[in-house]
Amino acid sequence: MKKIFDTGGRKFTLTNEYNDLKTKVHEMLLDMIDLTLIGTLDKTLLRNEIRRVIENILANDGFNVPLNFDEKEMLCKEVEDEVMGLGPIEPFMHDPTVTDILVNTYRQVYVERYGKLYLTSARFRDDIHLKKIIDRIVSAVGRRIDESSPMVDARLADGSRVNAIVPPLAIDGPSLSIRRFAVDPLELEDLVTLRTVTEEIGELIKGIVASRLNVLISGGTGTGKTTLLNVFSRFIPANERIITIEDSAELQLKQEHVVRLETRPANIEGKGEITQRDLVRNSLRMRPDRIIVGEVRSGEVLDMLQAMNTGHDGSLTTIHANSPRDALLRLETLVAMSGLNIPNDAVRRYVASAIDVIVHLQRLMDGTRKIVSLQEIVGMEGNVITMQEIFFFEQTGIDKEGKVKGRFRITGIMPKFAERFRAKGIAIPPGLLDGSRVMEI
Repeated sequence: MKKIFDTGGRKFTLTNEYNDLKTKVHEMLLDMIDLTLIGTLDKTLLRNEIRRVIENILANDGFNVPLNFDEKEMLCKEVEDEVMGLGPIEPFMHDPTVTDILVNTYRQVYVERYGKLYLTSARFRDDIHLKKIIDRIVSAVGRRIDESSPMVDARLADGSRVNAIVPPLAIDGPSLSIRRFAVDPLELEDLVTLRTVTEEIGELIKGIVASRLNVLISGGTGTGKTTLLNVFSRFIPANERIITIEDSAELQLKQEHVVRLETRPANIEGKGEITQRDLVRNSLRMRPDRIIVGEVRSGEVLDMLQAMNTGHDGSLTTIHANSPRDALLRLETLVAMSGLNIPNDAVRRYVASAIDVIVHLQRLMDGTRKIVSLQEIVGMEGNVITMQEIFFFEQTGIDKEGKVKGRFRITGIMPKFAERFRAKGIAIPPGLLDGSRVMEI
């Protein structure tokens, strides 16, 4: 069976003979090098030494597979990735355009670029090969994966989030998902360039953070909630003490006075688990000015709301939801999951007094992300939380290239938080909220 391999615009048609050659060279290389030194040597020196040994193997061991220069370079690079990196998916770990790497058994590797999924020509040799790479990833973070513990959620050294699942839970073979994060996180100017927001709305976001409003960022999977949370955090003054709480540390704050906390799963005996709720409770004893919870998804939401209601203004968090109203419903549901028998009306009033602003994100059909709505919580009417929309994104069509066309509409409603802006001496962009406006993008 032939395999088409695409490397930087050059395509090689490779047979099973090539794959067998690579496997043999890899096995011989492992017999000739000291694996215990891999973690101690400089990576550049190690790659040079591995390349030298591979070239000696090809020259001296009588392999009869004719390789041109490009094919030999590719062979060396693939074997280096097998020894030092993540095998066939290692090149994607260095590609800044790739945001997700999705391995569906050893036969298929998908990547996400600019919000869209693409099937790649990369593949693993078999299930055993893929399992070895997964073991390499999870062992590096002190975890294990096998039949007794067939699921792992972990974090790589570069901050990328990894989820792996193996048989018997994964019926067709091991599966691996890697959510990558940029070395240099996006700034507000980048979101303006990407048309996620406009420059005027960006100024409004700065004011929302600076005036210490409590913000809930909502959206579906892959809409950019963590990215936007990072952007919001940029506008927290440097003299404030920030505590971040996450299941898997992804936030990349640039302030100096930051304490980063991360949950801990139970050990193999089922003991030692530290949940987000434990960390939120503990953070209240650490004299925080701001608390940032990466994502509320369980009983910790009640402690987060308590913090927002007891002097920790300016706190930020995210939640999975399909709309701002759905986000409020999810908060109620999560409070119910905390195990306390609290009447629904009391929960809603608690939410209404804790959250000031809901920012909702959406990934559109062309893969772009947009802030599609910013709503202010204004209080209660009867037993219903009332909100008013400050701006929203309106899709007007699709151009010839399949790109979404649209505009941001300012509703013209003067938000209640305008008083907070004035009290803090923060200026609202001139004319932004002085009546309904349309901003084409």
